[in-house]
Amino acid sequence: MTERISSVDTCDVRFPTSRHRDGSDAMNPFPDYSAAYVVLRTTAGAEGHGLVFTVGRGTEIEVAAMRSLAGMVVGLPVEELLADPGALARRMIGDSQIRWLGPEKGVVHMAAGGLVNAVWDLAARRRGKPLWQLLAELTPEQIVAQVDFRYLRDALTEDEALALLRSVSAGRAERERLLLAEGYPAYTTTPGWLGYDDEKLDRLCREAVQDGYDLIKLKVGGNLADDVRRMRIARQAVGPQTRIAVDANQIWGVPDAIAWMRELSEFDPYWIEEPTSPDDVLGHAAVRQALAPIKVATGEHVHNAVMFKQLLQAGAVDVVQIDACRVGGVNENLAILLLAAKFGVPVCPHAGGVGLCELVQHLAMFDFVAVSGTSADRAIEYVDHLHEHFADPVRIRAGRYLAPTAPGMSAQIVDASLAAFRFPDGPEWAAVTAAAAAG
Repeated sequence: MTERISSVDTCDVRFPTSRHRDGSDAMNPFPDYSAAYVVLRTTAGAEGHGLVFTVGRGTEIEVAAMRSLAGMVVGLPVEELLADPGALARRMIGDSQIRWLGPEKGVVHMAAGGLVNAVWDLAARRRGKPLWQLLAELTPEQIVAQVDFRYLRDALTEDEALALLRSVSAGRAERERLLLAEGYPAYTTTPGWLGYDDEKLDRLCREAVQDGYDLIKLKVGGNLADDVRRMRIARQAVGPQTRIAVDANQIWGVPDAIAWMRELSEFDPYWIEEPTSPDDVLGHAAVRQALAPIKVATGEHVHNAVMFKQLLQAGAVDVVQIDACRVGGVNENLAILLLAAKFGVPVCPHAGGVGLCELVQHLAMFDFVAVSGTSADRAIEYVDHLHEHFADPVRIRAGRYLAPTAPGMSAQIVDASLAAFRFPDGPEWAAVTAAAAAG
């Protein structure tokens, strides 16, 4: 009997990070890091896991979008699905009725990405390989076949992508050996949450240097005097050699971003991340031109590959920040990695949320082995909380991600955590929701 997708199970799972201000920034002062979690199950008992990262309220909307899309997956033959995940991605994202809700942006697009990622997790589990390795073993032709070039050909054609991939294919085996032996560079945002007091900031900055990080990131944009003070503390704690990136989380308009960053320039910031609206391509370009040599980084809220294309064409970014759960899943991230490689812009993935470190490490490592062929000026973001909830948590040593070796995309949340933090009726939330209902 043909094995098919038998069910798509979803869960709203939330972690109360707001209680200690973990994850706090200028735009999100009290986030509860959360996930719209999805499990694909097959008639043979196999599973594929995926998630979409959220920060609390509204996660139920993302779960509803996943459930709405489930009918496009249930019943599909597994072997056919795993042979070409790009076909499912194009079918879901290109559906004429679903596109009316986007197109290719927002809640429904992210939900499609969560389902696409679950398919890739299932594919990697079936092959007994971590996703980064499964992707890296694809031929250039197979990789290109997974990308929808319809809106990208004015910047990157299929032939250009093939030539790019073939140009680095000779060194794949050696880069994979280095990756397994040495890991991949990381940077840490652990010290920099905006809700932390000065003592905690100072202590965590010093610990980051001791732990081997040469790049840390601080949240900024709440209050200029506070930012100046915090940057001074951080610079004194880490010394002149450690790079300090800053992240405004979209809080500023363009003139504000330029003026604010000029006030912080004495502390030698390495990049300013999300200096303004993620939709404002020309605004990013203006900020970059005004603030050079401070770099401009963005991507965690960029909707799709088309916007990344425009940011690159406009010379608006120095650093591309892909996110495993923002765009339409693995397939669209393949397109973004190829675009970044074509324009020679380094990729430093965003991973400051539950499950994001686990998922996006696979994409960065694949990029190193098979696309850009380098880790120079690249690092994956790392934060030190919530990894204990995953069956295959990230491993960090001396400021580097160790390559995952377990099959899949590292997306599986353990059953005990799903039960405890399920919203609104899990035991970690039951008292809170009961109190809210009582008024």
